[in-house]
Amino acid sequence: MLDIRRIDAGYGGTTVLRGVSLVVPDGRVVALLGANGAGKTTLLRAASGLLRPSAGHVRVDGIDVTGWAPHRLVGRGLCHIPEGRGVFPQLTVRENLVLQSPVGQEAAAIEQACGVFAALGRRLGQRASSLSGGEQQMLALARAYVSNPRLVLLDEVSMGLAPIVVDEIFGFLERLANEGTALLLVEQYMTRALELADYVYILTRGKLSFAGEPAELEDESLFHHYIAG
Repeated sequence: MLDIRRIDAGYGGTTVLRGVSLVVPDGRVVALLGANGAGKTTLLRAASGLLRPSAGHVRVDGIDVTGWAPHRLVGRGLCHIPEGRGVFPQLTVRENLVLQSPVGQEAAAIEQACGVFAALGRRLGQRASSLSGGEQQMLALARAYVSNPRLVLLDEVSMGLAPIVVDEIFGFLERLANEGTALLLVEQYMTRALELADYVYILTRGKLSFAGEPAELEDESLFHHYIAG
């Protein structure tokens, strides 16, 4: 579903990613792990069109989409949930969900989202800015459900949330995966990410230091060796 080949990417004159290749098969969950500053967010931004790679190629569903604008990638079934509560704070919960929904299917999409996150159903008339952090993240994640994407990129969606909310979010991600949606997951709760993932990549200072199955990282010392670089 997503095939990244030897990309370089960065900001201004600073190169963050160097020759990174990564594959997310259709319907599979891939965890992308690494220390802070390793380049995880940069890779997601390059994959979703927010950042153009300076070298290499990005393919979605077999099509070279390198340099495509983000809205064109949405049309190819890609959904990017960024770090930091990606909602419109001055709009109501209902208005946020309408904006995220396919045209003509707004009512069904709102019902669908509230069926997954019951808290949203009780807040439809409230501004998103008045929601708790966990509820705002649920609203952001609802886009990964109501827009019917084939591939979802998730950047630290559990960051700063209470454990009970983290459990609900991971339950939602498991539901997405079971329904056949491909996921590329950057996550601070590394153990939870590895439990969900079919494959794992580890970035160290902008380069891949590991690619394989989660079972290969069962040795905790080996895992921390890769993370620490």
